[in-house]
Amino acid sequence: MIVSKKPFLIDTHAHLSMLDEFYVRFSTQQRTPGEFPGTEALINGLFTEGFGGILDIGTQAGDLPGRIAAFSRFERVRFSAGLWPDPKNIAGRRELVAQLEAHIAAVPAGLVVAVGECGLDHHQELPSGTALDKAGETELLEMLLDLAGRLRLPIIIHSRDAPEETAAVLARHSEVHGVIHCFSYGKEEVRKFLDLGYYISFAGNVTYKNASNLREALLFVPQDRLLLETDSPFLAPVPHRGKPANPGMVVENYVLAAELCGIGLMALGERIAENAESLFRLALSPHNAF
Repeated sequence: MIVSKKPFLIDTHAHLSMLDEFYVRFSTQQRTPGEFPGTEALINGLFTEGFGGILDIGTQAGDLPGRIAAFSRFERVRFSAGLWPDPKNIAGRRELVAQLEAHIAAVPAGLVVAVGECGLDHHQELPSGTALDKAGETELLEMLLDLAGRLRLPIIIHSRDAPEETAAVLARHSEVHGVIHCFSYGKEEVRKFLDLGYYISFAGNVTYKNASNLREALLFVPQDRLLLETDSPFLAPVPHRGKPANPGMVVENYVLAAELCGIGLMALGERIAENAESLFRLALSPHNAF
């Protein structure tokens, strides 16, 4: 049992296995080696201080075993397993989805709580002369939605520059629900995804000066469908913008969301914890571990 007067904060989307690489890269660029602790030390420090929990997100078929080995010793870390829609994953989708399913089956029950991230990204940079295989990308997402349905797990959706296409695919799989992570659209798109039964999650870019559309969208989301994340090590919130994001920085998202919604930080922390419990079937409360 952890008893803390600090807000109970959940980071519902972080890529912990990428943090050390980003720390090294940033420290080299800024010529400040040693500025950041190792990822395991950072996580241990957060939980010692009463941090609520972290959902570590998968993007490749083979990344789950290593992530489990590195981070499953932390009782407040849970995992997803997914395939980000890059050209390699799209091309090898049939074999890779089968591999992903096998890795999920090999993990102790209760550690993997979602399929994803996965989805449609029509903004990604491709090698010169290469076109995105949109039909293959859609099929990959359909296959992962089928997997989530079979495993009775929620799905974590990445959608960029493809709101209509994403909504159309999700509508064909009404038996599956999940979250639109790192939401990047506006109020009208929020309405569509809410109508499909999805939660909406906002990352650190909601704090950026030019992100008024995201703040407007956040206000439109019912509080029982709202999640907050870092997408660490990407999209560090203000005042950390330009640095590698880590899960502890999610407090900036909570502070902004609490101000926008006109509620206390403690109350918002408990609300997000309840939402995460509802979607990912976690045993969460401000005084209990996962």
